[in-house]
Amino acid sequence: MNNTCSIIIRCYNEERHIGRLLSGITQQSVADPEIILVDSGSSDATLDIASRYPVKIVHIAPEVFSFGRALNIGCEAAANEFIVLASAHVYPLYKDWLEKLLSYFVDERVALVYGRQVGNSHSKFSEQRVFDQWFPGVSNRCQNHPFCNNANAAIRKSVWEKLPYEESLTGLEDLDWAKRALSQHYRIAYSAEAEIVHVHEETFGRILNRYRREALAMKQIMPEETFSFTDFLRLFISNCGSDILKASRDGVLGKEAASICAFRLMQFWGTYRGFSQKGPVSTSLRQRFYYPSDWRATPVQECNDASRCIDYSHESSCGLNDP
Repeated sequence: MNNTCSIIIRCYNEERHIGRLLSGITQQSVADPEIILVDSGSSDATLDIASRYPVKIVHIAPEVFSFGRALNIGCEAAANEFIVLASAHVYPLYKDWLEKLLSYFVDERVALVYGRQVGNSHSKFSEQRVFDQWFPGVSNRCQNHPFCNNANAAIRKSVWEKLPYEESLTGLEDLDWAKRALSQHYRIAYSAEAEIVHVHEETFGRILNRYRREALAMKQIMPEETFSFTDFLRLFISNCGSDILKASRDGVLGKEAASICAFRLMQFWGTYRGFSQKGPVSTSLRQRFYYPSDWRATPVQECNDASRCIDYSHESSCGLNDP
């Protein structure tokens, strides 16, 4: 199988992270991938850092941005059949990340592969629990549901040409695409070996914003789904209880208890608010969803397999001091 691929990275003010991702891509065992940045109006050093690498930069105006529209612009610009989708604030630990991700396309029925995501030492306790639940350590070559995540995924361009991303959604465009692909009898695969670190530190307000935005999208994708105030209470209490028990067993409850309660409150209150909202999403609300305040710099996750590890020693943790 030809492993040549295009990589699409959506970005907005990602100067703290983009250099590490691009450095990791250039050290992959898959040679010379095409790298496409879809930028939605960065005003920091993102584009200056990206210009030091072999990238193609395309632009989308902030006022017309949606996750699906940005992906469609990137896919249209891609020259290769296999298109890898990566968040600008992820980075691979291993040189065979792309190789592992693309290997599932040996099955011609596979339309989408998504890979494992882990946090780092500064990820919130409950956020890491979400990663563990959503991205387990066992692969699945033919899953029977549409869950996936475009922070670390790959698709076939030939399938995208038949099924472009829905541009009206406020999130979960990946879930919507996978649902439609499954309905056309394509397969969705999960690769636990294609692992990235997702730098997903957020303020609690941003966590609420993210889950609210995704709940609005879920209502559009799966209108039969509901989320009542009773659901909010049940899930908040049960998930807090589970996290607190795990933190207690890990000996970190004193340090993590407040964060656990705050995270789960924002997660499920945001979901409840999204499901409860009536009417269309206003322009001002879309701006709030898509253009929050900057993220803090975060530490680097460690690689535990020296033979496969990527060398980031010449990179700063944020990409600002690249040579």
